[in-house]
Amino acid sequence: MSTATISKPQAQRPGKGGRRLSLPVLLLIIAGVLVLTSVVRLITDANGITSTGQMSTALRLAVPIGLAGLGGLWAERAGIINIGLEGMMILGTWFGAWAGYQWGPWTGIVFSIIGGALGAILHAVATVTFNVNHIVSGVAINILALGTTRYLSKFTFENAPQGSSKQSPPIDSLGTFDIPGLSSALDTLNGKHWFLVSDLAGLLGGLVTDLSPLTVIAVALVPATWWALWRTAFGLRLRSCGENPMAAESLGVNVYKYKYIAVIISGGFAGLGGAFLSIVASNVYLDGQTAGRGYIGLAAMIFGNWMPGGLALGAGLFGYTDSLNLRGGTTNVHALILLLAILLVAGVAYLAWKKRYVPAAVTAGISALMFVWYGTTDEVPRQVVSAAPYVVTLLVLSLSAQHLRMPKANGRPYRKGQGQ
Repeated sequence: MSTATISKPQAQRPGKGGRRLSLPVLLLIIAGVLVLTSVVRLITDANGITSTGQMSTALRLAVPIGLAGLGGLWAERAGIINIGLEGMMILGTWFGAWAGYQWGPWTGIVFSIIGGALGAILHAVATVTFNVNHIVSGVAINILALGTTRYLSKFTFENAPQGSSKQSPPIDSLGTFDIPGLSSALDTLNGKHWFLVSDLAGLLGGLVTDLSPLTVIAVALVPATWWALWRTAFGLRLRSCGENPMAAESLGVNVYKYKYIAVIISGGFAGLGGAFLSIVASNVYLDGQTAGRGYIGLAAMIFGNWMPGGLALGAGLFGYTDSLNLRGGTTNVHALILLLAILLVAGVAYLAWKKRYVPAAVTAGISALMFVWYGTTDEVPRQVVSAAPYVVTLLVLSLSAQHLRMPKANGRPYRKGQGQ
C-alpha cells in the first residue's frame, strides 16, 4: 500500500514577489511618510499640501481611479488581463449621462454599470470563449467604446436642450454631505498648522468633508472586495481560476463561468467609475472625459500587488498628484520635490543596508539633483504639475516592479477540459 507525501512548498526569494509587507510594517512606513510630510510643510510653509480641501479633492479624483483598479483586480484575479478598463469607463460615462439626464442620477448609475458590463461581456467572449489575446481584445474594446459613444452622442445629445455632439445635457446632482461636528472640528484643527496633528486632521477631514453618496459606496467596495475574494468560497474558486485553472477544473470548478463572472463584475466597476466622472465630478458627459484614468487604475492595481488595500493606496497617491492641478499646484509640487528628495535619501540608506551599492549610487545622484532643483527654484513650471500624475505612475511602477507577483495564470490561454 503506497502513501502519498506532500512536499513543503519552497519559500520564494525576496524580491521575486514572495515577501509582502506586514500590516504593522506598512503602517510604520505610512506614519514615517506623514511625519516627513509634516516636516516639509513646516520648512516650506506650503500648508496646502495637507489641507482639508486638498485631501477632499484628492479623494474625489481617486475614486474613479480606484473603481477602475478594482475592476482590473476582479478580472486579473480570475486570470483575465483587462486593458479594456478605459473603454468600459467610457461606456459608463455615456450610459450614465444618457439615462441620468432623463430619469435621474441614480438611474444613470445603474445604466453606467450596465454599460461597462456590456463592454466586459465582449471582452469575456473574445478572451474566454475564443482565446483571443487579452491585450488585443482590451485595445479593441477601448477603440470600439470611443467610436460607439461618439456616434451615439450625435443622435442623443446633439438635439437635446443644452447638449451637443460632445456633451450631454446637465444631470441632477446626487448632493454632498459632511459629518456633522467632525468635519468642522477637523477643518479648524487643520487650520492651526501644528506639527503632524494638523496634517492628520487635514487627512481625516478630507475623508469626511463634502462627500458624495457614490464616494461612500466606492470606498465601501474596497473592503467588500477583499471579503468577497479572500473570505468566501466563491472568492477562493474565482482566484483559483487565475492561479491554476486546470487544477481548479479538476476539482469541479466551472472555470469558464467564474472567468465570465469576474470580467463582467470588472466591467461593472469600471462603468461605475465612469458614472462618477459624468454624474458626480462634472454632472455632464464630455467627450474624452476619462482622460486615461482606466490605464492609471490598472497601474494602481499593479502598484497594490493585486490586493485591494494596496490598490486603494495607489489610487490615493495618483488622485493626490492629480489634485495638484486644481489647488496651488506650482507651490505645492515645489514643496513635494523636497519631500521626494528626503525619501530618496532614505532609499539610499535602505539600499546601502541591503548592500546594493549600484542602485544606491544612482538613487543618491537623483536625490542630489532633486535638492539642487529645490534649492535653486521658488516654484515649478505649470507643465510639471500637469505631468505629475503620469510621472508618479512611471516612478511607482518602476520602483515596485521587483516586489510584485501577479496571479500565475494571468493572461494565459485556457481551454475547457484541460484539467481532466
